[in-house]
Amino acid sequence: MNFTRWSSRLPGTQRRGAARRTDHGISPVQRGEGSVPAARGEYEQRPDSLPDAPAIEDFPVREVLGSLPALVALVYGPEHRIAYVNDAYAAAFGPRPAGATAAGACPELAELGLFPLMDQVLRSGKPRTVKSRKVRGGGSYTATCLPVDSPDEGGGVLVFAADVTDHAEAAERLRASERRHRETAVTLQRSLLPQELEQPDDLRIAADYRPGGTDAAVGGDWYDVITLGAGRTALVIGDVMGRGVRAAAVMGQLRTAVRAYARLDLPPHEVLQLLDGLAAEIDASQIATCVYAVHDPNEGRLVYASAGHLPILVRDEDGSVRRAEDPTGPPLGTGGWIHTSGTIALPPGSSAVLYTDGLVERRGEDIDEGVAALERALSGATGTPQVVCDRLIRSLGVTAEHDDDVAVLVVQHPTRTGAAAELFHNAALDLLGGIEAAPRARAFASGVLASWRFSPELHDLGVLATSELVANSLQHGTPPMRLRLRRTDRRLIIEVTDGDDHLPRRRRAETEDEAGRGISIVATIASSWGSRRTPGGGKAVWCEFALPS
Repeated sequence: MNFTRWSSRLPGTQRRGAARRTDHGISPVQRGEGSVPAARGEYEQRPDSLPDAPAIEDFPVREVLGSLPALVALVYGPEHRIAYVNDAYAAAFGPRPAGATAAGACPELAELGLFPLMDQVLRSGKPRTVKSRKVRGGGSYTATCLPVDSPDEGGGVLVFAADVTDHAEAAERLRASERRHRETAVTLQRSLLPQELEQPDDLRIAADYRPGGTDAAVGGDWYDVITLGAGRTALVIGDVMGRGVRAAAVMGQLRTAVRAYARLDLPPHEVLQLLDGLAAEIDASQIATCVYAVHDPNEGRLVYASAGHLPILVRDEDGSVRRAEDPTGPPLGTGGWIHTSGTIALPPGSSAVLYTDGLVERRGEDIDEGVAALERALSGATGTPQVVCDRLIRSLGVTAEHDDDVAVLVVQHPTRTGAAAELFHNAALDLLGGIEAAPRARAFASGVLASWRFSPELHDLGVLATSELVANSLQHGTPPMRLRLRRTDRRLIIEVTDGDDHLPRRRRAETEDEAGRGISIVATIASSWGSRRTPGGGKAVWCEFALPS
């Protein structure tokens, strides 16, 4: 095969050669140059002083292609028969016999996926390129297929492949590093979330966390359920702005702080106020949103405070959905704001949903549209909390490739009937009068506990705890005073409220002390005890007895 004849048919070479031959020997005047006399005198000797430039056919194309570091192969005809491979190609894949078909002699071209591409080049006469394809030997190549004119043989294709193995390996190392970084962040994130949700007596709760897709870094979404005692439960959900390990670490610190502040049994707005100052100390550049809500089974409502977070949604038993309104303060870490608490009813048969913005926020859409879509999905969502949680995530289009983290907390206040309802009872007594209130409280507690069919031992312990709590309230508290007994399927709760806001503390009473032993007695005989300030002023002191399973 005449290689020079093939090279002369590469696109554009004939036109460039003809242009060079046509221009050679034409005077400057004929080309329109040097029309000004001075310019003509200055340059009239220059064409004669320069040697004639050679035409492209004068260059040894085979030697040029052979010395290229890139891999070059020339094939012709519809069967892609081999016309030529350069030294770099032979060094990479071995020599190839001229005239053999590429399908039989060049398996590397099949591994690069070039045969369909070469067919397209022959049909269309347009070049095609594939980037960073890997061959069996481990190398990676970017290949370009160029059409070559050859009427005698039905056309040809020049394959030009550049070795990009180093670049491909560097890119793979970068991707592997990003995967490890993401896996570390996801592991940290999941380890900082509750491994098992607490299940209060009066509520049924489920939660789910979905990290963003592989192209989205892990965020700082979190949730928590905290048992406060006396049947009360704190529900928390939050979102640290930002991505990666740092956001997850800040989230872990905030979640730990929330649990510590919750043990103080403070109102929700006071918890967020403390958390706001701590968030600024942890990292002034990190902003977080949070909702902290407390459920009291005696009141049948959620008392909540929000720091820049999305509203709580409540679905009633008839399917209607309500949205918790203001008050909403600024995000945590901004400082200088007094948060306030609000309330929303959570009667038996209703469900509440707390969520982060990843569930409802979409690019190009107003976030209110996402919240409205969640309301519609919640309206028809029935079943267990986990079923509702999964349905909401599915209805809002959250997939494995979602571009943001998602955290959802579903809380149900079930309606109990029949035998299940018999395990839940409430009884209350207003404590009026002076010292005679104590024996009246003991008699009331004894009758109630007997009607609830507790064992004699638990009956006596309950009456003793009632006596000590009432005596403490009569001595240190102020009216109005109230005794409340509550039975669930797991525990007996005794609570006394009064109008004084000084919280009792357990102390060691000396031998000669006439008082100071009541709280110690209660702490000794009960499973747990505690106290808190009530919203209207005053305090509540309570204790719990775990029931036999």
